[in-house]
Amino acid sequence: MTELCHSSPVRRLSHPAVLIAGILLIAMNLRAPFTSIAPLLERLQAALGFNATAAGLLMILPLLAFVVVSPWVPRLARGLGLERSLFLALVTIAAGIALRVQGSMLALYLGIGLIGAGIAVGNVLLPSLVKRSFAQHVALLTSCYVLTMGIMAAIASALMVPLAQGSSAGWQYAMLIVVVLPLVTMGVWWPQLSRRSLPAAAKEAEKVAEKGAARPVRQAAVWHSPLAWQVTLFMGINSLLFYTVNSWLPSMLADNGFSAEKAGSLHGLLQLASALPGLILVPLMPRLKDQRLIAFATPCMSLAGFIGLWLMPKWALVWVLLLGAGSGASFILALSFMGLRARDAMQSASLSSMAQTLGYLLAAMGPPLIGALYDMQGNWQLALMVCAVLSVLMAGVGWLAGRDRQLPEASASE
Repeated sequence: MTELCHSSPVRRLSHPAVLIAGILLIAMNLRAPFTSIAPLLERLQAALGFNATAAGLLMILPLLAFVVVSPWVPRLARGLGLERSLFLALVTIAAGIALRVQGSMLALYLGIGLIGAGIAVGNVLLPSLVKRSFAQHVALLTSCYVLTMGIMAAIASALMVPLAQGSSAGWQYAMLIVVVLPLVTMGVWWPQLSRRSLPAAAKEAEKVAEKGAARPVRQAAVWHSPLAWQVTLFMGINSLLFYTVNSWLPSMLADNGFSAEKAGSLHGLLQLASALPGLILVPLMPRLKDQRLIAFATPCMSLAGFIGLWLMPKWALVWVLLLGAGSGASFILALSFMGLRARDAMQSASLSSMAQTLGYLLAAMGPPLIGALYDMQGNWQLALMVCAVLSVLMAGVGWLAGRDRQLPEASASE
């Protein structure tokens, strides 16, 4: 990590260590505030009186917010700069955390929506920030912040029930205490607000826009590029599979004879397992000439997990570890591709926006569609077969996205 501080873009910063700390802290806010809701879902239903359908909508609401907000994030960054846009994302997350504990269904839904909007901004812009400030270490730093993201999500999920049980305020106290994350991050990130970075690519895009171009040239290059679509599909299929398992794993296990407590423990293990690949990818990624082999192999881990749950569900511990590790590693790769396949920070932001907008749209469709297959069949076999087929498709897309290539330059005529 020390060598990161000596890369040329960072030498111009007065406090490069603060920038690195800020990136890791921002990452801690990009999963924990909404994944930590799942352990408290039954308490929320009992307290606010909503049914399972409403609970399902609550769990995919952040994904829908990602879909709505992500396309607008590059424009926000061009207007405010990366640093101030990320600070605004933290403020939005903190406001959502405070709003969701006010004791009504409307406040809960609005609060979760705000959290999703703030996370969407962070999801899109953090790869761009890494590309701008650490262009020679994109894979390394991406692996570090995804590892941090996953560990914090696992910690938050593990603490929710004990915090709710240990306080007279119950679930409201447990869900409110998470506001410490964005508040501390805002304090650490504050020194960066003196900068209003606007990469050269953004200035060029604004000039073209002033002349009447339909959209920024970098955006056009991204949406017309087969490579960008390969990265987007890799991100999207992985997100669909992860959020499907995240939503339905306890039900799958319960249908195969696991107790609610055991199913809940394995669900928590899934979160932790998704963070662990960062320990391997942090030292490995900088040594790879390209990422084809690993981008092919990680979906195969998920494939093995789905086939295992289908044919040998009693070995669920093994399959959950494979599913978590496969999806976590693929997520790190997808985020790394947003920097590695782009030519500059603004093209990275555009690729990130495209991949996450379409990717989370696929992810939001996954849980209800897989649930519908269960309703049709009365068991999880067909649903698991579909997930296995999608894993095979993702492996093929990963081989293409993992090639050592970059997006093309866009011409003004586009």
